[in-house]
Amino acid sequence: MDRAATLAVQARNNVRRTPGVTEPIARDQRIRLLQGFADSYPDSLGDDFFLPPRSISPVARELPNELGFARALDLSWASDYRPFLPAIAERYARTTENHAAGVRLLASGEQRPVAILIHGYMAGSYQVEQRLWPLQRLLRSGYDVALFTLPFHGVRANPARRGAPEFPGADPRFSNEAFRQVILDLRNFIRWLREEGHPEIGVMGMSLGGYTAALLATIEPGLSFCVPVIPLASLADFVREQGELSSAPEVAAREHALLERIYRVVSPLDRKPLITPSRTLVVAAKADRITPVAHARRLAAHFGSQLVSWHGGHLLQLGRNAAFRRVETLLRELRGRPI
Repeated sequence: MDRAATLAVQARNNVRRTPGVTEPIARDQRIRLLQGFADSYPDSLGDDFFLPPRSISPVARELPNELGFARALDLSWASDYRPFLPAIAERYARTTENHAAGVRLLASGEQRPVAILIHGYMAGSYQVEQRLWPLQRLLRSGYDVALFTLPFHGVRANPARRGAPEFPGADPRFSNEAFRQVILDLRNFIRWLREEGHPEIGVMGMSLGGYTAALLATIEPGLSFCVPVIPLASLADFVREQGELSSAPEVAAREHALLERIYRVVSPLDRKPLITPSRTLVVAAKADRITPVAHARRLAAHFGSQLVSWHGGHLLQLGRNAAFRRVETLLRELRGRPI
């Protein structure tokens, strides 16, 4: 199922290469482009690449109480994001829906700890996410739930666009901007939650959301927990695994090295975790063919985290209940414990 889904996405986006006499030219062009992209970032960015959080005043729309929560609110606020690279600022700003951040907050009516859940690639519909995540386990553990929307997904997507979202895309600079924006939006939301009196905030993400959660835990201090689920760990490795590099080994190695250099500014593996290992847990899928288990192992090693797994795949998540029981146990143990 994982392989079939990947092939379907590739076919729809027309990203599969057609071999032929023009391939060497395409290789040279790609190397030059990637080299130019890499050179557009300073050799050392530090924390200056990511923006500091600010206070926000979300607009709230109350929803019918379909799932038994005391309150279900759709929150939105202006993202006010300015890209790091002026060269792609105009293109990045074209999707006006992405100018606002969006979260569905499912609350019990008390100022409880909050679990922020971040969806995966091509996902983000609130109705789907409410069924995909183990909401009842989180509620039983004493947490309210915030379904956070990634840039260019869900309510932040261009409704007229056909095919996959712009992010992540073929241009790695665009992806870097989206990660920079989502970290700002998450930090703004976390600041708002703290100002509202929520005592503890943690983050959990699936697939692309798992990568985002791990990245956040290297930037935002004071998180109660971080749980990447079937996560992506390296964007450069993912491109290689999907067969999108050159067929010539020496050229592919050069492309991969340039992609790693470009993506380092948003790589959780290139940043020091700001969360203790006991507050992290990485969940893998042994039969994953989209983000193979090697990604989860790398993140677990980097964070000093425990690694648990289910025996199914990325999409057909057979055995996930046992893994999520471990997550529930961790969250119960952490609730109320000083950070």
